Amino acid sequence: MAGLPHFYYHPRMLAYDFGPQHPLKPVRLERTIACTKALYPWLQCIEPGYASEEDVLLVHDEDYVEFVLELTEHGTAVPEELFGRGFSTHDTPPFPGIYQAALAYSAGSARAAKDVCEGAMLAINAGGGLHHAQRYRASGFCVFNDPAMACAILKEKFNRVMYVDIDLHHGDGVQAIFLDDPDVITFSIHETGRVLYPGTGFIQERGAGMSVINVPLEPGTTGDLWLQAFTEVFRRAVDVLKPEAFVLQMGCDPHRTDPLGHLECDVQSWLGAVKEVRDVGLPIVAMTGGGYDIANVPRMWSAAFLTLGRLEVPARMPDSIPVEWGCREIFDPPLGPGQSHGHESVETIIDYWSEVLR
Repeated sequence: MAGLPHFYYHPRMLAYDFGPQHPLKPVRLERTIACTKALYPWLQCIEPGYASEEDVLLVHDEDYVEFVLELTEHGTAVPEELFGRGFSTHDTPPFPGIYQAALAYSAGSARAAKDVCEGAMLAINAGGGLHHAQRYRASGFCVFNDPAMACAILKEKFNRVMYVDIDLHHGDGVQAIFLDDPDVITFSIHETGRVLYPGTGFIQERGAGMSVINVPLEPGTTGDLWLQAFTEVFRRAVDVLKPEAFVLQMGCDPHRTDPLGHLECDVQSWLGAVKEVRDVGLPIVAMTGGGYDIANVPRMWSAAFLTLGRLEVPARMPDSIPVEWGCREIFDPPLGPGQSHGHESVETIIDYWSEVLR
């Protein structure tokens, strides 16, 4: 049945806020919810509460969790001498209340995973996707790793879980947390770590068994070839490794207008990857992630939610969405003849994985 019955969001998620100069702005999520409700007026947002300490400790060290709690106990400012464990002034700056805010932002992923364990075929966290956080430290705007929590919860029911990451950046935290676990496959398509944070995600990286699959693309790769690389490697991985459930991180920063990257993806190609995961027919826990062009993020995430729910995505947002948001047109103009870029590197990657995944 089409629809979005297990959709988690609460305004308290907007408290996950590193300040007005930081690219991870809460307005991204706020406008996404407005656009999703405009496109799908029947949307019922379920309050997820807070992730429990038990959820967090599935993937994080107890000393690190206590360190984050200590940071949050400082009134209106966190002394710089307390910075550490991956927190830094420019990247992941601590702020008062950061512990509770991180629990709120992660909660939807934990609740969604529990829904899927209880029989739901699709459950979505409108926030989350904090895939860089490591077991012992913060990293890349990420305090607690909610996609990893979702994977750990799904493992309680499913024999093999596949984590699928379509963010611009490599899902390094999830890969590191499950590196020695053959029952969690981490599949990440991203701009190569040779030029982009976090500097990992190379094709030769290996985990236990065949549990790490990276598809690192060169700067300038266009959406048609991005989708070709994703589709061919993903289908082969699913066929060979036979996962029973997916965790899907939907960072929309591969888009060509995103200020933090150099890929040239379009909305249609990116949604093509979402459809690929959906059409396998396995249970899915989905969350959002990166995406820093504020005019672009709401249209991509709201379109992804509808796509996962097998709902029609129209060409334009309803007139209720302000023109000044810059997201009224949902799809991008198609590429013209000769505008594709990245053929050689994509062919090399596909050939590599065709040989390895036999």
